[in-house]
Amino acid sequence: MKPVKLAILGLGTVGAGAVRLLQDNAAEIARRTGHEIQITHVGSRRARPDLALDGVKLSDDLLSIVTQDDVDIVIEVIGGTTLAHDVVMTAIKHGKHVVTANKALLAEYGNEIFQAAEAAGVYVAFEAAVAGGIPIIKVLREGLSANRIDWLAGIINGTGNFILTEMREKGRAFGDVLAEAQALGYAEADPTFDVEGIDAAHKLTLLASLAFGIPLQFEKVYTEGITKLTAEDVTYAEELGYRIKHLGIAKRTDAGFELRVHPTLIPEHRLIANVNGVKNAVLVHSNAVGPTLYYGAGAGAGPTASAIVADVVDLVRALGNQGSGRVPHLAFQPESLVNTPILAADQMHTAYYLRLTAQDHPGVLSDVTGILSRAGINIDAILQKPIQEKGNVPVIILTQPVLEATMNAAIRDIEALAAIEAPVVRIRLETLDG
Repeated sequence: MKPVKLAILGLGTVGAGAVRLLQDNAAEIARRTGHEIQITHVGSRRARPDLALDGVKLSDDLLSIVTQDDVDIVIEVIGGTTLAHDVVMTAIKHGKHVVTANKALLAEYGNEIFQAAEAAGVYVAFEAAVAGGIPIIKVLREGLSANRIDWLAGIINGTGNFILTEMREKGRAFGDVLAEAQALGYAEADPTFDVEGIDAAHKLTLLASLAFGIPLQFEKVYTEGITKLTAEDVTYAEELGYRIKHLGIAKRTDAGFELRVHPTLIPEHRLIANVNGVKNAVLVHSNAVGPTLYYGAGAGAGPTASAIVADVVDLVRALGNQGSGRVPHLAFQPESLVNTPILAADQMHTAYYLRLTAQDHPGVLSDVTGILSRAGINIDAILQKPIQEKGNVPVIILTQPVLEATMNAAIRDIEALAAIEAPVVRIRLETLDG
């Protein structure tokens, strides 16, 4: 059989991992695909003497590489949304299939990229763009294709999960754990994308489109980071039987879809509440199967390379069948994607954890509960802590689900009380049941 020829653009951790995996498992991959897979080009500014690249053409002219005749599939692992966009669009224009791990590129430009690929008769595969080695893209596109997906919730950023795990298990402060995450290589020198939820929002954008058959709409994802979380909130949540996780949530409602990334209290007995360290997990609830959980390594050379090479295997198999039966990029037929509204943040519906810093005066708690009652907000639990050194009393309230706009108004009224010393700390709460 004719060999299939690859160009790998980027020789960082993931690119090098893909090279090694393709070489180490070459015989097994050939048995699965019926084709030998050859790396013909590598796009990199520098050589990698630790990799066996004899006979492979090395160049830093990425746009030229993707136009070459001896390239069937382009693997893009350079990251970013500028050069990567140009490279991917040029590859598509020249009839090359693309495999990418670039969630930012697809979340922000995926509608354009997939439309171009459809017109050119090529395919853009992106299993590695979400949750590393967990095959969640394939699950949504194929494994659950008979289902109507109601909602999904995921721990889809390992850096944030590592930080929250350390804060809970060891009572450490956010800044202290972040510094360790950077020293361990879990977080970048500029950790903004991880700790502010942007990375998770990119991934949630892709998951929501696959789950619901809607266009990619990254700009409409409500995004909140973990930088304001304190060790005391993590501790109080645990006392109440909850754990705080940084979740990406996509939910179907009668009014539209909720797409949101934020710290979330979840019951400690949920399996996803016990996903710790740098691991990822995605919980999907669909109408036929019910809840299913997908867990594993969300980053790293091995897991991400595994997803990349799996996409290559799928493409090679499709090439052998002239591409017949290929699954649509976003799981639904392109012409059937629907522009159902994405709800604004104040239209989200969820329960809440509220932490108040109150003066130790009679009637304060009655005033607060009165405000909540008049707003139609039901209380599930109240935890009052001992008086602090400054004479203030921390009061923690858990509410039942309510419209965010209603909660916003109630918090304004609570903060206007003379006995409330500081802004109310608000963390959303999800039970994640059926």
